[in-house]
Amino acid sequence: AQSVTQLDSQVPVFEEAPVLLRCNYSSSSVSVYLFWYVQYPNQGLRLLLKYLSGPTLVKGINGFEAEFKKSETSFHLRKPSAHISDTAEYFCAVSDTVPETAEELNTNLLRC
Repeated sequence: AQSVTQLDSQVPVFEEAPVLLRCNYSSSSVSVYLFWYVQYPNQGLRLLLKYLSGPTLVKGINGFEAEFKKSETSFHLRKPSAHISDTAEYFCAVSDTVPETAEELNTNLLRC
C-alpha cells in the first residue's frame, strides 16, 4: 500500500519569492514512482513533474522542480521564484507501478 501526506494545506505565494510544498510518502514497494499535479482554477489536473528513476532532482514545467529523497521518504516541490499566476491546488501522488496513461493516474488520484 502507498500513501502521501502533503504537509502544507495553504502556502502564501509572493511575487518572485521562493515557494516550497512538502510531500512525504509511504510505500511497501521497492519501486516508487512519484508525481506532482497542478489544478488551476476552473481547469482539470495537469501533470507538473514525475520521478520514475534516474537523477533524483526532477525539473518540471513553469520552473518547478522536486527532489526525490528516499532516505527521508520525501518529494518536496519547489520553485525559486514564484508568481501570482502559480496560485493553484497542487497534488502529490505515489504509485508502485508506472501508469500506462496520464488518465489512469488521474483516475487513481481522484479516488484517493
